[in-house]
Amino acid sequence: MIVLKVLLISAVVLLLLILLVTAWVLQPTFRRSQGQLCVRGDPVRLRQDVAALTSIPGGRSYFNGTGLAIAAAYIRTSFAESGARVTEQVYNVGTASYTNVIASFGPETGDRIIVGAHYDTVRGTPGADDNASGVAGLLELARAFSSGIPQTRIDLVAYVLEELPFFRTEQMGSYVHAKSLRDANVRVRAMICLEMIGYYTDLPNSQEYPLSGMATVYGNRGDFIALVANMGQPALVRSVKRAMLAGGDLPIVSANAPRSIPGIDYSDHLNYWAFGYPAVMLTDTAFYRNPNYHATGDTPDTLDYQRMAKLVDQIDSAVMYLAGERRLAARSDARSQHGTP
Repeated sequence: MIVLKVLLISAVVLLLLILLVTAWVLQPTFRRSQGQLCVRGDPVRLRQDVAALTSIPGGRSYFNGTGLAIAAAYIRTSFAESGARVTEQVYNVGTASYTNVIASFGPETGDRIIVGAHYDTVRGTPGADDNASGVAGLLELARAFSSGIPQTRIDLVAYVLEELPFFRTEQMGSYVHAKSLRDANVRVRAMICLEMIGYYTDLPNSQEYPLSGMATVYGNRGDFIALVANMGQPALVRSVKRAMLAGGDLPIVSANAPRSIPGIDYSDHLNYWAFGYPAVMLTDTAFYRNPNYHATGDTPDTLDYQRMAKLVDQIDSAVMYLAGERRLAARSDARSQHGTP
C-alpha cells in the first residue's frame, strides 16, 4: 500500500512538472473577446513597399553599396512621411560606410521600445520575405504611430548587414545600435525583431521544426507567426503574446527555448540579448517553412499581404501595451469614421 501511494504521488509530481515546463516553454494565453476586429494595416501599401525594395537594381546585399543606399533612402523617406523624427546611424566597415535608419516617436528621454528589421539581403536574391517583409512591417507601423504621440519613446530601426558574412559579428547594424544604447545607458523596455513575416500556407505538412515532436504541439501547417525568446524571458513573451491576441486573429505560437536550438537567435535580437536587453523575435520561421529562403524564388508574389496586415495590427497592439498606451480602440474607431477599412 505504501509503495502504491509513493508511486501515485511520484506520478502526480511528474505530471505537474511536465505541465509547468510546457507552460514555461509554450507560454499559453487565452484570447479575450474583442468583438469584430478592424484591420488597419494596409495590404496594398505592404505589397508596394516589398515591391519597391525587391526591385532595386543589383539587390540589397553588401556587394552592392548603391543598392543599400537606395534602400536606406526609401526607408528614410517613408519614415519622414509618417511624421517621425528620422535619424541615421552611419558606421564604417573597412573603407565602406553603412547606415541604420531610425524613426522615433514620443519623448526624447526615458525608456524606449525598439522594433527592428534588417533591410539587407543575401547576394543574388530578391529578399521579399527575407527581409523586405519585415521592413514593410516597420514602415506600416510608422504610419500607424503617426495617429498620436505615445508617452513612451518608440524607435523603429531598419538595420544593415544582418546577413553573412557579418552575422554574429560586431559589424551587424543591430550590434552597432544595441551597443550605442548601452554606451548611452539607455533603458530599453523591450525589443521586437521582425524577421521574415510574410510567408504563410495552409497546406498540411508545410511546417517543419528544429526538433522532432514539435509538430504535435504546434501543428504541421505554416499558417501562424512564431514568437520566440530565450529561456530567461517568459514574462515578456507572455505579455507580447497576450497583447497581440487582443489585437488580431492571426494565429500565434510562442516558445522560450535555449539558444542552442537552431533558429532561436538567428536574427538581430541576439545583439540586444548580448547587451542585457529584453528582446523577442517574430518570424514565419524562415527555412522551416519558406522553400524560397535565401533563393532567387523569394519574390513579392509569394507573400500573403492580408496576413501581413493582420500581423502589423497585432504588433501595433503589443507595442502600445508595452508603452502603457490605451488608444488602440480609439485609433481603430477614428480610422473607421474616415472610411479606412
